[in-house]
Amino acid sequence: MIELSPLDVQQLQKKGISKEKVLNQIEIFKEGIPFVRLEKAAIVSDGIIKLSTSREKSLINIFENLESLLSLLKFVPASGAASRMFKSLYKFLEHFDPAVEDLEVFLKRQNNTELKTFFEKIEEFPFYEEVQKRIKNNTKSKGELAYRFVSEMLLEDGLNYGFYPKGLLPFHKYGKFTITPFEEHLKEAAGYAAVNNTAKLHFTISENHHPLFAETLKIAGPRVTKATQTEFEVTYSNQKPSTDTLAVTLENEPFVNEDGSLLFRPGGHGALIENLNEQNADIIFIKNIDNVVVPGVQDKVVRSKKILAGLLLEVQQKAFSYADLLDRNDINGEQLHEIKTFLENELNVRFLDSFSSFSIAEQLEILKDKINRPIRICGMVKNEGEPGGGPFWIRDAHGHISLQIVESAQVDTADEGQMAIFKNSTHFNPVDIVCGVRNFRGEKYNLLNYVDTKQGFISKKTKDGKELKALELPGLWNGAMAFWNTLFVEVPLFTFNPVKTVNDLLKPTHQVT
Repeated sequence: MIELSPLDVQQLQKKGISKEKVLNQIEIFKEGIPFVRLEKAAIVSDGIIKLSTSREKSLINIFENLESLLSLLKFVPASGAASRMFKSLYKFLEHFDPAVEDLEVFLKRQNNTELKTFFEKIEEFPFYEEVQKRIKNNTKSKGELAYRFVSEMLLEDGLNYGFYPKGLLPFHKYGKFTITPFEEHLKEAAGYAAVNNTAKLHFTISENHHPLFAETLKIAGPRVTKATQTEFEVTYSNQKPSTDTLAVTLENEPFVNEDGSLLFRPGGHGALIENLNEQNADIIFIKNIDNVVVPGVQDKVVRSKKILAGLLLEVQQKAFSYADLLDRNDINGEQLHEIKTFLENELNVRFLDSFSSFSIAEQLEILKDKINRPIRICGMVKNEGEPGGGPFWIRDAHGHISLQIVESAQVDTADEGQMAIFKNSTHFNPVDIVCGVRNFRGEKYNLLNYVDTKQGFISKKTKDGKELKALELPGLWNGAMAFWNTLFVEVPLFTFNPVKTVNDLLKPTHQVT
């Protein structure tokens, strides 16, 4: 049994973490987290819906006819730092010396196509003019100019892009000014998340970036309001200290910092289920901060979002009707079968083979449990070789089969059969989610009740030159939503436009024509 000192307990109290939670995390480290067991990939006609054009139009009509009666919210995880976008450019500053080597020779020696593309197409980046006017172009050396350009972009005594959150970088160039992903999210929200000309957005951000977002809203808000005739109510939250997880040594003892305190680490984006749980709306749209597009594509993205929201409303209406019927406890065998069929065919719920052997009372309780859950409609794009998670049918330790979004880290790479299923998946998760978080009475679900705590990750890290084990909470759209009712829908590839590296800004969906 691990003993915590009075100072340890004091540290826990300050972070809002219970002693029991810490001891439980230590047990998770000791036991390990089992891999997810893939049953098969979800494909079109078996876990993924492919909609016809006429069906899409019908779903858009459902949403547009009801949207004025609903409360809508766009939820955007936006704490990601921009530094990872510029990984190759940081290496360039570290390894290139314009005084001793020609730029072309360096690029050829490094054989880095990403850097080569960056410098070849440097004038196409939205920030080119801003950086260029800040550096004196009085040098004879192309290499020196390149070095000074990147330094001015990234370093603290320049524009300091490396410090910025990704959401506040210039992504798109509109004539004489640039626009951030934050502003693009406002514009997009006006298209599908506005009620009575007001759109509500919630951004989860790092605490130290709050002033930057507030300042950007002062400039961008009026500009977007004028263009869209929409007012914006923007709120923010930070990842809670209480969701940080304890780090341990390789022997599963609490990792102690040099000052004697316990080492805690952020629990990953799965911690944001607590932030999401505090939001109150009939429909919540979830989309990552870097997944934005320029105006030529934005109308198509808005249309796609309305389709997903219409499907949510359609299936939710049926689920609410059946949930109400079950709640009255006055139901015949034919109705019971009808509800079970609806759950199987439209909400992808799977029942154990032994279900028919249960008493009617037991079957009713199972149906009530299955139907009274949050619902998520998840857009899925065709797999183009992007790294990350996708849609799968999985089987849990109790034999229950369900639809889940699974990341590669959750799969046993040593199991050839499991890896074959994972690699042969046809679709990819772009984080394009529409959530229904109320029950048939209009009461909000406590989303923390639908988390599978066994779907986290354990990884190895280092601190002060010492190895440690870190625990990442179940991902927001992975284990944190494991017990939701889930529908996967094929959506067009143009809905997925993340900016993982700076060169992604050169793609057509980020170039204003």
